[in-house]
Amino acid sequence: MTLAVTLAVLASALLHASWNALVKTGADRLMTMGWIAASTGLVALPLLFFVPVPPLDVWKILALSFVLHAGYKLFLVKCYEHGDFGQVYPLSRGLAPAIVTVVGAFWLKEILPTAAFVGVGLIALGIVSLAFRRTNGAGLPNDPRALGYALVTSLFIAAYTLNDGVGGRVAESPHVYVIWLFFFDGLIFFFIVLARRGRKFLVPQKAMALGFAGGVMSVIAYWLVIWAMTLAPLGPVAALRETSVVFAALISGYLMKEGLGWRAIAAACVVAAGVVLLKV
Repeated sequence: MTLAVTLAVLASALLHASWNALVKTGADRLMTMGWIAASTGLVALPLLFFVPVPPLDVWKILALSFVLHAGYKLFLVKCYEHGDFGQVYPLSRGLAPAIVTVVGAFWLKEILPTAAFVGVGLIALGIVSLAFRRTNGAGLPNDPRALGYALVTSLFIAAYTLNDGVGGRVAESPHVYVIWLFFFDGLIFFFIVLARRGRKFLVPQKAMALGFAGGVMSVIAYWLVIWAMTLAPLGPVAALRETSVVFAALISGYLMKEGLGWRAIAAACVVAAGVVLLKV
């Protein structure tokens, strides 16, 4: 992997953690997430004219993905309403690949190397050290709902990862699948938030600016990874991408002042190491 590719993937990881941090710090997290989704849809809109319309079998996969991505966003917002960023981000992101690995091993009968199961163990260790804290960064009693929402969020991530993996293979190309996914996912979630927040969602406000910034970060982060995967092996790229949990811990401790300190950074590094073993 060249230095340019390595730096691109690390930038993608930082951008992903950063747009999640924007959601966490937003006054109305649902509206911020709504504008993030809307902006990704706007970015995808002009690209629709350059890709073919998917066949029916791909639309069936896309339809399920729309539901899964909407559920993921709704529960992610709930995560950030009840838990520290440095706690719920590694929980939701780190658990997802472990779930995919375990499902593949026991239900799909995929034969995995020992390193993969060691990776699952490391992820579990890192998550446990993050999850079972008596107080949050503000020194208040930890809200157990945050753990529940993070677990459900990770289930949605694992589900849409598996579904989108199939969709990208069935479609004419992964790019065709992703462009249609981005557009309709953004459009659908925009109307979900509009239904829940009403006209105030459309009033110019800070959530709108944060959302557009986060949406741009999200799209750039995704395309950096896609570009990197055309130049380097998929496994190392995907593994390096999971350093986002380390960036999230740094953002949590030093920018959000959540008070997690070295413990969150150490736990995030353990989770990232576990994910690296799963991917490689």
